[in-house]
Amino acid sequence: MTIKTNLNSPPGPRGLAQPRLLLAFRRDPAGFLLKLAERYGDVVHFKLGGQPVYLLRHPDDVENVLVTNARNFLKGRRLQATKPLLGEGLLTSEDALHLRQRRLIQPIFHRQHIAGYGQTMVEQAARLSARWRDGETRDLAADMMALTMIIVGKTLFGADVESEAPEIGHAMQTLVDSFTIVAGPFANLAEKLDLPSVRRARQAVDRLNATVYRMIGERRATGDKGDLLSMLLAAQDEDGSGGMTDQQVRDEAMTLFLAGHETTANALMWTWHLLSQNPGAEARLHAELDGVLGGREPTVDDLPRLTYTRRVLSESMRLYPPAWIMGRTAIHPFEAQGYTIPASASIILSQWVMHHNPAYYPDPFKFDPERWTPEAQAARPKFAYFPFGAGPRLCIGEPFAWMEGLLILATLAQHWHMRPVPTHQVKLQPVITLRSKDGMRMTLKRR
Repeated sequence: MTIKTNLNSPPGPRGLAQPRLLLAFRRDPAGFLLKLAERYGDVVHFKLGGQPVYLLRHPDDVENVLVTNARNFLKGRRLQATKPLLGEGLLTSEDALHLRQRRLIQPIFHRQHIAGYGQTMVEQAARLSARWRDGETRDLAADMMALTMIIVGKTLFGADVESEAPEIGHAMQTLVDSFTIVAGPFANLAEKLDLPSVRRARQAVDRLNATVYRMIGERRATGDKGDLLSMLLAAQDEDGSGGMTDQQVRDEAMTLFLAGHETTANALMWTWHLLSQNPGAEARLHAELDGVLGGREPTVDDLPRLTYTRRVLSESMRLYPPAWIMGRTAIHPFEAQGYTIPASASIILSQWVMHHNPAYYPDPFKFDPERWTPEAQAARPKFAYFPFGAGPRLCIGEPFAWMEGLLILATLAQHWHMRPVPTHQVKLQPVITLRSKDGMRMTLKRR
């Protein structure tokens, strides 16, 4: 229920000490935001670390911030805090630099171009399937992360990163574990004190840099292969304004290497978890895969017929959106549901909050792929679902991610059931992406 007491002052928690709010947010950020929206409605005003924050939950406001008036907003402070890792890549850059880089990179993500990556995706998924053994217990979070990392390395960068996958995964986990410190309100103090978590984060960035710079070096040595890295390097010579510096190449490569595997891996991990909890949906998925594929490996041409497979993945990304929160900073004041939001305010748009809104998803925590029939989708506002963002900063890799997720899901699910390990507790870890805190331990059962 929306509570409106003053059209110029949105509702929100009042009278709570700011440290208590900040502590509640840090303990359970996804749950904290969801409870605020459930209590106060589609526009919620509160403060974190003294900074005014506005949580927006109406699809019209999502459209306004991300699409209609996108130029009135800059990336949020939490994402800007990732610049020590991502530099001025697509996720963090603004204005003219972002537009230039996106125009450069966009062609390699056109649907016609990425269709050629499908075979590599299936081949790598099939290799993983061949290594699995009936009855063994695996961490599906680690397996999906390594698999998508290998695929991104091969398809976008023409590089083999399989031998480095464990070290890269460890570096990524280190960064995730330290994120609340290095991206928090006391980040500058933590840096000055040279806390162990800060030192570990720096070492993790150094480890990831080693892989990215190795890929750049290899591409310089081998020449143009028509992949993303070749395009980035060629731009140095072709751009009349001086082209991309080595640092810019590194920033874009790092951004796309990490973003290109982290989100898809998480989406697949949560999908295995949900299927293991919903045997009826799993059986229907298997029936579709058996009917369409008949035991052979999937191809890109099969995807239009794998309609239920796509519904499963869509519903998984509704319940557990890999990108679960987006931040913006308002340049000028704007209106949201009758309220005036001031300039410089921090804006939160949360896929987690929106995707669990009972106004658009009755029984919102229930796994129900039938929400994604054409009729059901047409009955909802477009921006009640935005797992990849929207507007000029829509995730550039969305077509790549959909194709990869569907092909991996089809390749593995037609041969395997995944069953939860009874002693393994599944806990959300909502940091940069929506991870599972202690992985996803599951037992493999061959079909």
